[in-house]
Amino acid sequence: MSVAGPPGPVMDRDEVDRALARLDAEHEAIETSLLALQDHAGRRLLEGASLTGVTEERWSATEGRITLLWAYFDAYAGALRTAHDLRERRRWPSRDDLAELTELLHGESVTVAGGTSSGASPSLTGPARLTERFTLEELVTRMNDLYAHSLDMVVAADAVWSALPARIDLLAAELNRTRQLAHSVGVRPGEHPSGDDLERITRTLTSLREQVVSDPLAFWQRAEGSSAPGGGRPHTERYDREARALEEVRREIEAVLTVRQDAEARLGRLRDVLSRADRTLAEARSARGEVLAKIAASEVPAVSGPPTALQEQLAMASEYRRHAQWHRLSPLLESLEQKAEDELLRARESLTAVTAPLAVRAELRGRLDAYKAKVARHGHAEDPLLIERYDAARRMLWSAPCDLRVAEQAVIRYQQAAAEVLVPRVPQQGGPTDRTGES
Repeated sequence: MSVAGPPGPVMDRDEVDRALARLDAEHEAIETSLLALQDHAGRRLLEGASLTGVTEERWSATEGRITLLWAYFDAYAGALRTAHDLRERRRWPSRDDLAELTELLHGESVTVAGGTSSGASPSLTGPARLTERFTLEELVTRMNDLYAHSLDMVVAADAVWSALPARIDLLAAELNRTRQLAHSVGVRPGEHPSGDDLERITRTLTSLREQVVSDPLAFWQRAEGSSAPGGGRPHTERYDREARALEEVRREIEAVLTVRQDAEARLGRLRDVLSRADRTLAEARSARGEVLAKIAASEVPAVSGPPTALQEQLAMASEYRRHAQWHRLSPLLESLEQKAEDELLRARESLTAVTAPLAVRAELRGRLDAYKAKVARHGHAEDPLLIERYDAARRMLWSAPCDLRVAEQAVIRYQQAAAEVLVPRVPQQGGPTDRTGES
């Protein structure tokens, strides 16, 4: 190699030796990195995969970078060997030797055939040059840049392949177990929404896995502000969405399984609740007849019959259980349980409304007897007026039909008379006052 003159001051022997030692260390580090890249599992997978989309495009560019990287490294190693050969000619190199070594180590001494346009990040599709000249330092910078771009692509693809396919396979296995469980309880596509969901999730996971394998970089999310190779993470939104959907279906299947396990007990409770509602309505109808016979001038609401629709649905639920149609039984039982409780509440409210006049009569009877006992305790049991008013109120309350409004007035009159006896009025001056207030 001819020497056109060293760039800057000529290096002395010690400076040359230190520069060679530093370049040797760089050479070893670069070689180690290149061999690691060559043996990287992600690179081997990329070489053997049928790629599509953005990964296919980027891997094509990366393969060119890796090829160029090795060409640069070979040129770098060749220049370094030439410098070592020149240095080893003499223990004490001459001025010309030192000038030539200075040119080799600091000048544009490395020529690479078939290079590309210069720049920190060379374009592999840009205009090509037949040769390109570098200093060793520039060549190291160029190799570092090419290595970082290549490693970034390889690490990103490998990270996606290491994360997503395995997770998809695990989810697919869980999907298969859930599908078998669903079939065992009658949840099938076209017959139950959860069965349709399982089919959709199956199709989505199959398609997702194919896309991840052929185009992993489509599922890579670069970390903002990170310049390190492979800075980022696989984005799993589609996978996470299907995992949540499968979890919802699994809970639905478990609910159906629970129905299968306790269906008979729940049907028994339903029959009991509806039976109590029927008995309560029957009691209300009987009470209504009694009220109409015993209470006069009172509004008594009509009592409806037992709801035949609920009995029909209960019979349908029993059929579902008999034929193991658990996916149909599950929602029907939930609906029936709520309706049965509502029916029992309605029956109780109907009984309360029908028997309200009897309750009023019972309250008036109790009030009348309570005042009679109070009067007796105070020694006025034989009072003629109280006896007369008590007898009048009692005849009304114990006769049929009973007019509650008239009977209530009679009880009030008795209470008033009893109050006058128990708390007599103070006599006015000018003469005595009798109990009825006539002077």
